[in-house]
Amino acid sequence: MLLIRPVIQINKERTFKVHTILFFIGIIANCGGLLTPLGDPPLFMMYLRGAPFAWFFNLSLEWLITNGLLLLIYFLVDSYYHRKEPAAAIIKDITQIKPIKIEGKLNFYWLAGVVISVAFLNEQYLGFIKLNHYYRFIREASILLMAYFSILFTPRLTRVSNSFTWEPIKEVAYLFLGIFITMVPCLIYLEKNARSLGVTLPHQFYYFSGMLSSFLDNTPTAVTFHSLALGLGEHTGIIVAGIPEEILKAICIGSVFFGSMTYIGNGPNFMVKAVAEENNIHMPHFFSYMYKFSLIVLLPIFVIVQILML
Repeated sequence: MLLIRPVIQINKERTFKVHTILFFIGIIANCGGLLTPLGDPPLFMMYLRGAPFAWFFNLSLEWLITNGLLLLIYFLVDSYYHRKEPAAAIIKDITQIKPIKIEGKLNFYWLAGVVISVAFLNEQYLGFIKLNHYYRFIREASILLMAYFSILFTPRLTRVSNSFTWEPIKEVAYLFLGIFITMVPCLIYLEKNARSLGVTLPHQFYYFSGMLSSFLDNTPTAVTFHSLALGLGEHTGIIVAGIPEEILKAICIGSVFFGSMTYIGNGPNFMVKAVAEENNIHMPHFFSYMYKFSLIVLLPIFVIVQILML
């Protein structure tokens, strides 16, 4: 969300820029966040369930293959559309250069505060949190405090100059509130019927967690399949976060990658779409996003990763 507005400004003179936003969703908002628990919410939930922070570096090869292929495809697609740009747009792009500058640098401190809160204000580091139910909200209180400091100390003109509005955040909040409420019965069913579903192998966890992450939200989906894996009672081999390592890898990779398959697979997807449309970039609708981008670009790469790695 920090990068989307600069990317839009960089490509402002371009006529063809929808493809850039689509690949932004695929790479920046999803697949690029596979390496640490702070990169994508499903990984953070696995971290809270006992996976060591450094364990996620074991996913480096999957991260490299997926993002390397996506960047290569983007380069080819962008080169194609660049050749189709009107001459006037190219001249404007070359001549009208407005250097990117950063204002409101104090916000990097608040951002660091958010990251530290997410990483360390939990039971793994603060044992006293277990003593009182209300202590569990220390992390959320700290994050809200960082947000308040940002609003308090950032000049309003800075946000206006950056075309910041609350509308994309409101849209995402309304949408995902509805998703979280309506998905509860489905997730409860999965947890209670773990043994009868026949999902026992890593590639099954990969595709099933990926499928649900595509159309629900990848964070509660990852938690549900972790619970499902716990329900299998498998304790052979290397155990991480209470389940076999290969299954945990499948859940993490499937949830993170497939969260990019639709606008509602991951919160930032819809927010990036809303910010782009707010800046007069006509994004494809829900199903058009799938058959024009995710099914033909993302899905084949995800299948390749599964064949090679799981």
